[in-house]
Amino acid sequence: MPDSFPAPALPSTMRVFERGWLSANNILFVDGDDTALVDSGYATHAPQTLALAEAGLGGKPLRRLVNTHLHSDHCGGNAILQRRWQPRTLIPAAEAAAVQAWDDGLLSYRATGQQCDRFTFDGVVQDGDALRLGGIDWQVVAAPGHDPHAVMLFAPHERILISGDALWENGFGVIFPELDGESGFAEQAAVLARIATLGARVVIPGHGRPFTDVAGALEVAGGRLAYLSADPARNAAHAVKVLLKFKLLEQQRMPYAALLAWMEQTPLMRRIHARFMDDEDFGAMLARMLASLVKAGALELEGDDVRNRD
Repeated sequence: MPDSFPAPALPSTMRVFERGWLSANNILFVDGDDTALVDSGYATHAPQTLALAEAGLGGKPLRRLVNTHLHSDHCGGNAILQRRWQPRTLIPAAEAAAVQAWDDGLLSYRATGQQCDRFTFDGVVQDGDALRLGGIDWQVVAAPGHDPHAVMLFAPHERILISGDALWENGFGVIFPELDGESGFAEQAAVLARIATLGARVVIPGHGRPFTDVAGALEVAGGRLAYLSADPARNAAHAVKVLLKFKLLEQQRMPYAALLAWMEQTPLMRRIHARFMDDEDFGAMLARMLASLVKAGALELEGDDVRNRD
């Protein structure tokens, strides 16, 4: 894919904090006293999220907080931001009941073995809604696939798409619904097709740098989706490796035995094992996935420890 540097031009009222992979990117809007942040990173990075927001706000309060979806890496800073400024917080409409009750059975944090401090919300967003952030008019666009309740934000005049995990420069997020036998591949295909109709000139993804080669990214994503949907076990193996990498990004180093115990106790890992990998025990499953991650340069083994590699 062609290099998109220098960074794509964005309106002066927008600032993108590219956070890496444990925390999703954050987009800060400052238009006079009208301030907003889209997505807030992971819980262990919450102090960093707060510091970035404070520096970008220049002494102004954060008035609004919007989440594209409620995976832990996109909303883990919500609680600290709410304690600091009490921003009006908007979440995808379909998640309202789960957040109101803080229902571990419906929210993904316990299932994935990840952290998220409890937060509240003041309103919801759903497909077709309109928002004004940074003096820019945005349309809310549904983005099921990676997460059935996710949304994107599109600014038609500026042709900017905040895509969350529906489209990255080199793919998209794990298709989680398929791990439990629910439909997700078809929804992801529909989201990619919808993005193709928008005519975006810049995409700000949930992870990675903003990019302008939207057609190229859609081609890569389409190929990736075809590969995964041809054999759902591929999506399952990919999910296991993503969850393991995420855990090591969080902890940086873990004893092998502790990582195996975490894997055996994590509900989503147990469901993936039962549905896709029950021909091997958890130890063999972990060894196989770690070997793949080590080969890819994502992790390394040091004696009895597993260590993250950036």
